[in-house]
Amino acid sequence: MSTSAVQALLEILDLETLEVNLFRGRSPQDRWQRVFGGQVIGQALVAACRTVEGRPPHSMHAYFLVGGDPKVPIIYEVDRIRDGKSFTTRRVVAIQHGQAIFTLAVSFHNDEEGLSHQVPMPDVPPPEKLPTEAEMRAKVLPLMPEPARRYYERERPIELRPVQYERYLGKKYEDGKFNVWIRATGKLPDDPAIHQCVLAYASDMALLDTALVPHGRSLFEKEFMGASLDHALWLHRPFRADDWLLYAQESPTMVGARGFTRGLIFTRDGTLVASVAQEGLVRIRRNT
Repeated sequence: MSTSAVQALLEILDLETLEVNLFRGRSPQDRWQRVFGGQVIGQALVAACRTVEGRPPHSMHAYFLVGGDPKVPIIYEVDRIRDGKSFTTRRVVAIQHGQAIFTLAVSFHNDEEGLSHQVPMPDVPPPEKLPTEAEMRAKVLPLMPEPARRYYERERPIELRPVQYERYLGKKYEDGKFNVWIRATGKLPDDPAIHQCVLAYASDMALLDTALVPHGRSLFEKEFMGASLDHALWLHRPFRADDWLLYAQESPTMVGARGFTRGLIFTRDGTLVASVAQEGLVRIRRNT
């Protein structure tokens, strides 16, 4: 378990308060050319939560405007749009180099009495039946393309155990489904807001790549360039992000170099705790 990576993530999510409604976040110095989209989602949600007392977030909608620069801090400005009797609304703008790079709208609401239903969790093997990260490194990674190998070799705060891991070895899945077990690689504090922000961070992992599953391809191939365009997350029920969660993903359509993907996130016992939708750019690189 990589508790050091989790600690680094918690530090990244612990924004510095500059002024009322104004926060500063930093990026890990890991040689990425752009800031990871999940980091900006997580940090912006932290900024919004810091301005709301007593109500958890239930939905958020984000747009990525410009790729983030990991070398400089990100300023998060929160607009307290509404404090209502039932709902609270916040808008967050992330700023770098004097321009907005990202916007997030967040709605907060306490649970009320009412009807309840959910779809069943997909019937997939539990994480214990899948290759561990150590087994992936020993058996599967050597067969993967180099970019995919580098991605899974990197120390990260979120462990990924893909059910359809053989897609990286050339196997095509006709149904276009991509299921991944995810969890933080170390124990998190008990504060529910931290688990929500960590899940927001993790929800951007592997989702856009699902757009290429119906084609038997992957964003790890040098032919493709991918970037998140927007991201929506709905939080339905309580969960812990340091317990295994199944991220069941699919891509209903891709057109105009834009892939639309969505995912349902379940606890091990089959409880649906979150839903995600995203559109991203999947551009074929042109040889010039």
